Amino acid sequence: MESDRNPTDEGWFYAPAPPDMRTYRELGNFTVDGETFAVRRSDGDGSTHYDWISGPNDGYGFSTFGSPEPLSHEQRLASIRDFLAGIDPATGYLYDP
Repeated sequence: MESDRNPTDEGWFYAPAPPDMRTYRELGNFTVDGETFAVRRSDGDGSTHYDWISGPNDGYGFSTFGSPEPLSHEQRLASIRDFLAGIDPATGYLYDP
């Protein structure tokens, strides 16, 4: 499966990730600045995953790691706002200089 993002190295491609065998706790949908994210927390490593369900690119989002304690509602909102601030409106992906 080749990427549509013009990699620089010849022969470079993005491959699908292997199936995720971890279990998650669904935290619900969060709408921030008109954008909706489905949020879930991994039971194993405590990471939090944000799927940008209203975004222009199917399956795009971000994850946060390193917090043994669940993030507060305010911390989740701040994480989403930080992500959205880095989005290139022309592509719908994080800005890539």
